[in-house]
Amino acid sequence: MIKIGLIGYGKAGQAVAGVLREDPRYELCWIARQSDAPADTDIPVVKLDSASFPAWLDAHPVDGIIDFSNAAAIHLYGEAVRQRGIMLVTAISGYPEETLAYIHDLGRDIRVLSSPNITLGINFLLLSSKILRHIAPFADVEIVEQHFRDKPEISGTAQRIAEVLDVDDDHITSLRLGGIVGRHEVIFGFPYQTVRLIHDSIRREAFGTGAAFAMEQLARCETGFYTLDSLLLRVIRDELQREDDLSLAQAVSRDSSARVDRVPA
Repeated sequence: MIKIGLIGYGKAGQAVAGVLREDPRYELCWIARQSDAPADTDIPVVKLDSASFPAWLDAHPVDGIIDFSNAAAIHLYGEAVRQRGIMLVTAISGYPEETLAYIHDLGRDIRVLSSPNITLGINFLLLSSKILRHIAPFADVEIVEQHFRDKPEISGTAQRIAEVLDVDDDHITSLRLGGIVGRHEVIFGFPYQTVRLIHDSIRREAFGTGAAFAMEQLARCETGFYTLDSLLLRVIRDELQREDDLSLAQAVSRDSSARVDRVPA
């Protein structure tokens, strides 16, 4: 069982905590947050600050940390995690470039995964979009992202899609409507057809299942920096290789059987 610490306990963090507590692969040991507001949970809660957090980690050791807080938080705990060799999965949207560079630097010493959207579906959409972009580089590409009305910034996930597909941010359209958890659509415009790849986040628990998958895969990796779509691609490659090996074994078996049948009595 992997021991986990969770940083951040907003709406997404609460949903992630619920998923982790029900997953037999993990033990959710504590929650760290920057707020002093009371948390409605029986899990130990600690205030996140750079002065006291290292001592907390020593007293309450974990194998991995999952971060659903904010872009600034990693500077409060990053070095403490590096020094203790703790795995890190961070699902923060919209890191500044200098902070993302710092996270890449952590990957020199620990296993770290950073993805602005940790859901499995959106990362499958990323892989599918990359494949289609490679097949048809001439197609027009537009990205539409929809979120709840109070989300102020452009979706980090949409920016990641634009980066992967090598299109500028001015090809992203942002809509803010009601209580939409998250919707991302990639539109490929061909001369005589249109392809739309769509992902809807229906409940925030989807972030929890994605984070659980990410931590399980990260535990199998060597030290380094990863994204969820890169680990998902590795899983797909392994499965395709397994299918190829199985097909080859079946072909050899059929050939051997045919040779036996042809042996004279």
